[in-house]
Amino acid sequence: MKAMIMAAGTGTRLRPLTNPLPKPMVPVLNTPVMEYSVKLLKKHGITDIIANTHYNPHYICNYFQQGEDLGVYLQYSYEPKLLGTAGGVKNNRHFLDETFFILSGDALTDINLTAMYNFHKKRKALVTIALKPFREVSQYGVVVTETDGRIVAFQEKPRPDEALSNVVNTGIYLMEPEIFQLIPDGYYDFGRELFPKLIDLKLDFYGYVTEDYWCDIGSPAFYQQAQVDALQRPSLKENAAKDGVYLLHNSCLTGINSTLDLSTILGQNVFIGRNCVIGSNVYLNNCVIWDNCILMENAVVENAVIASNCQIGANAFISEGTLVGSNAVIGRNTILKNCSIEPNSIMVSGKADLA
Repeated sequence: MKAMIMAAGTGTRLRPLTNPLPKPMVPVLNTPVMEYSVKLLKKHGITDIIANTHYNPHYICNYFQQGEDLGVYLQYSYEPKLLGTAGGVKNNRHFLDETFFILSGDALTDINLTAMYNFHKKRKALVTIALKPFREVSQYGVVVTETDGRIVAFQEKPRPDEALSNVVNTGIYLMEPEIFQLIPDGYYDFGRELFPKLIDLKLDFYGYVTEDYWCDIGSPAFYQQAQVDALQRPSLKENAAKDGVYLLHNSCLTGINSTLDLSTILGQNVFIGRNCVIGSNVYLNNCVIWDNCILMENAVVENAVIASNCQIGANAFISEGTLVGSNAVIGRNTILKNCSIEPNSIMVSGKADLA
């Protein structure tokens, strides 16, 4: 069996963190989120994988290479112009010539792919999609199924008051290669075009409801929650890069070669990358700090994300959902709330609150 990882998205909802880093390379426990998908496929015996790319693909290709370090064979399909979800898959029909999985490169999951495969084959399905009950449906495809799992209705990103159910499409698919006969060349979308067509034609289109973990890290809040979940869920934590993390205490974690002054105050849910230097009397709570960052004395980072290679000045106060892009320099005594700081920014002392 083969698989495709969708890795061509631009990650606009996570900017400036995804500038210039592609969303599949955003770290969870200091490990690119796409790595969890590769390891999940390997765990279920799927080692022939292709990933489509578009936005700054060299970050993905240089990190994963041909997948040999992870025990898989990984190749790439570059899209100079995005082809849409279904169009991007059809572009690789030469590779996907047998039953194949599709996983999102920017979602964190430990779904039982073998159980999903058995469900798919038992029903002789053309397409099976993994479904999960979810409280916030407006950003996802909403699905209605019959008792045997056959899908009878599909809504792409409905308003909450119009949603037909609270069960959503996770972006994890299992398909037969005959599906390519229904996908035209060029740009084509699964949720808005192909899936409604499958229902209209009354084809064998099924939903596999899973209770396993799944999280789309597309928003800052879900991204931070994914860190907590991965640390607490053994099936995910075991797939974190072994040279990338070690535990501190409670729900706090730091990467190798990072140093914390003994006076550092750690709250809950603190995630620090590799090669960071945390100065005296720094206060950290509910935050993610990527690799190679320096936090000077008395800095406060709470409810925020700091991307790689940043310097945070003494007495700086960064809070309330602020996202700081890579290579930024935040001056001493600076106060940032509800801000998005672009990469390579230099901020002198001051105050910014975009609420």
